[in-house]
Amino acid sequence: MRRLLVPVLLLMLGLSTCESSVLQDTCKSVAAGHKYVTYNDCIKAFQADSASATAADARGLAAIAARIAEKAANATSARIAALRAAEKDARRQDRLGVCAEVYSDAVDQLGEAAEDIARGGDEATQDAVTQLSGALDAPGTCEDAFGEADDASPLAPEDAEFAKLATIALAVAASLSPPPSTPATMD
Repeated sequence: MRRLLVPVLLLMLGLSTCESSVLQDTCKSVAAGHKYVTYNDCIKAFQADSASATAADARGLAAIAARIAEKAANATSARIAALRAAEKDARRQDRLGVCAEVYSDAVDQLGEAAEDIARGGDEATQDAVTQLSGALDAPGTCEDAFGEADDASPLAPEDAEFAKLATIALAVAASLSPPPSTPATMD
């Protein structure tokens, strides 16, 4: 029995390594291209969805990353709603309103991006990249609303976390599409 158990465990370990190499390779690539996102940040982000460990390819990971970022945007939207409900200052209410609007847009953009990624093809992938780029603007816009008023943002931790998640999603999706072609030059 023991002789059979060792080869079975080695086989399972080998399968696990093969399956996770897509995730590991993707996170290495993301970390190499973005100085604010480490390999560990990327791995940790994907741990929010157990399907990440068995994703067959980068397209699967891109769709998962978009859904993870969408979930974070939804959570941030809920936090913003709670802050707005408790806020008495009208100007601070307005700043939170800016954040509510951009995070609402981000939720929509991330949902569309996940659908585009799942659909596949170069055009759908480019559409997803565009949607993800738009969603990535949310934390900066939210922080700017407070910074311009010289007011400390109550959403700084959420904005920073969402920025990482959206960056990961964008980086993985962007890796799926061929680089834009350059126009031919005439000699």
